[in-house]
Amino acid sequence: MTAPAFPASSTPGVRPLSAPPLALLLDVDGPVASPVTRDVQPAIIADMVALATAGIPVIFNTGRSDTFIREQVMEPMIAAGMPSGTVIHAICEKGAVWFSYTAAGAGPIHMDHELAVPKAYGDDVRRLVAEDYSAHMFFDETKRAMVSVEQHIEVPSADYLAEQQLFESDAMGLMARHGLGVVRLDHHVPDSDDAVDYRVDPTIISTDIESVRLGKDLGASRAVELLAVQGITPQAWRTVGDSRTDYAMADWLHHNDHSVKHVDVRPADGVPVKPYDVLTAADLGLSDDVIHDDAGGAFLHNWRESVGA
Repeated sequence: MTAPAFPASSTPGVRPLSAPPLALLLDVDGPVASPVTRDVQPAIIADMVALATAGIPVIFNTGRSDTFIREQVMEPMIAAGMPSGTVIHAICEKGAVWFSYTAAGAGPIHMDHELAVPKAYGDDVRRLVAEDYSAHMFFDETKRAMVSVEQHIEVPSADYLAEQQLFESDAMGLMARHGLGVVRLDHHVPDSDDAVDYRVDPTIISTDIESVRLGKDLGASRAVELLAVQGITPQAWRTVGDSRTDYAMADWLHHNDHSVKHVDVRPADGVPVKPYDVLTAADLGLSDDVIHDDAGGAFLHNWRESVGA
């Protein structure tokens, strides 16, 4: 793991803690950024700045690109008055890309090139979207390792989800033509060596095509290593997500003997039985219709109050 670009600081107003009571590992789409507007509520930005300033590690673990994090999260946090001694880590593209930032801006971008989808395949997906699917979705040009397409904001969800299934069928067909093994949910199509190296992963607003080695568990591992380089060992973790795949963050932390609770901000998908506590908006006394960034924001504000930030 490459050391963070920014060492811990003794800047006045910042309280770096070697053993903070909590560390937050946050999925971005859903818990932090609205899946409808794709931006972040100012109250969520303010709470994240306050928590980080109080010495609570705030780490993003997302499928989003570093460009998205810089524009939708980093720049608003800096504008909200993030102190110069605060370091935020962002693990992007499900662990393939990562960087750190302070009030001065972003540090170097790091990427594991072995986890990248072949460029020729990505070029073919770009053409496929442009020729057949551009009315419903766009090709994400900001991704470095993954190939992603995303719903246009103005397209109704039901229309997008119907078109998404057609796109994913075509994308898997392209995988076969490139001689690549792929899996989508329970559908496995191995390559000529009977290997499956790539995954088609649908969400409610996008499709990610990625190495099977990527995932929120890899992001959790990188998060622990980044904090360890800073000499930080949290007493406990809170992971936050809006899908079943986000549980992999807490799974990895629990398996590696970290104290963790997971927050599910969209529990209607079903809450699995886990060996650690799973929290929902109901645990804050909120109704079942409080989901996504409204639920994520409520938990962030609750944690801010609990640490006196």
